[in-house]
Amino acid sequence: MATVLNRLDDSEKFAVPQVGSDDGYRPSADEEFMNPRQQAYFRAKLQGWKDSILREAAGTLSQLQVDTLREADLTDRASSETDWSIELRTRDRQRKLISKIEAAMRRIDEGEYGYCEVTGEPISLARLEARPIATMTVEAQERHERHEKISRED
Repeated sequence: MATVLNRLDDSEKFAVPQVGSDDGYRPSADEEFMNPRQQAYFRAKLQGWKDSILREAAGTLSQLQVDTLREADLTDRASSETDWSIELRTRDRQRKLISKIEAAMRRIDEGEYGYCEVTGEPISLARLEARPIATMTVEAQERHERHEKISRED
C-alpha cells in the first residue's frame, strides 16, 4: 500500500513529460506556425505523455492484483480502501485525459492543431508547451470560463 501512497504524493502526476528531439529542437515564434517540424514535436510530446499515463495505469493495475485488502483492523482497512479509491479516481481522470490527448493528435493529422476552436487564431506556443491539449487561446478560454460561471450561478 505504501507504493500507492508514494504515487499519490507525486507532485508531477499530471505534468506533461518534457519531450524533445535529439537535436534539442524547441518550437519558436520565429518560424512558420505549425510547420511540419512543430507538428512532429507536439505529436512526440503528446505521445510521450500518453505512454507515461498508460505505464502508470498498468502499474496501478498490477499493484491492485498483488495488494489485496487483508488488514484485520477495520481502521487500517478503511484507510487502505480510501487510498485505493483516490488512486482509482486519479486513473479515471487520466483515462479522460488520454481521450483529450488522442483528440489533439487527430487535430494534428487534420491540420487543425494549434488553432483556437472558437476564434481560429493561433494558440501561443507557450500555451501549447504548457498544455499541449489546449483547444482555445487564453483569451477565449477566459471568456468561456466566465460564461460558464455566469451560467452556473443562474
